[in-house]
Amino acid sequence: MAPAIPLVLLGLTDAAFSGFHAYADTDARIRKQRAVARAALRGLAVGGVLLLAPTLTAVLLLLTARDPARIYGLLSAGGLGYLLPLAVYAAAVLLSLAAYFALPFRGSTLATVVGLGPLTLLRPLAVAACLGSVLNGGGGPALLVGTIAGAAVLCVEPAVHRRWYHHVRWGNLGG
Repeated sequence: MAPAIPLVLLGLTDAAFSGFHAYADTDARIRKQRAVARAALRGLAVGGVLLLAPTLTAVLLLLTARDPARIYGLLSAGGLGYLLPLAVYAAAVLLSLAAYFALPFRGSTLATVVGLGPLTLLRPLAVAACLGSVLNGGGGPALLVGTIAGAAVLCVEPAVHRRWYHHVRWGNLGG
């Protein structure tokens, strides 16, 4: 399944960023590289576990199908349709990150405000990826796997926050 590898890589990358985002604004220290890395690894771990759900769903669909080759074809077509909206989103995020790291302070702040901020709000639009999987000919099997994958990815940040960062309140920063 050709689109499976890029989709898994995108999902795991998003999970790492979700771990970071769950941690963001919970620590007022200036030097916090280790905490940021730990938060990203926590997101990666949670995302890896949650992404087993769509993987197992696809495997079960293939194992229980009367015509596994047909289901495989539907899942491949759906995966490509799912990948296109996510690739556009990922390209926009990478462009914003490149601007953030390459520009001086004012420019990187602008990249965050104009690019990364609004793009975070667009994450729940994983529905577009599900729609893309159906429109590309994936049908019901691709929609099922895609919906489970979208739900899994969107659950990473709340799960990481609830497990490790729920106790942090603004009044606790720095103490």
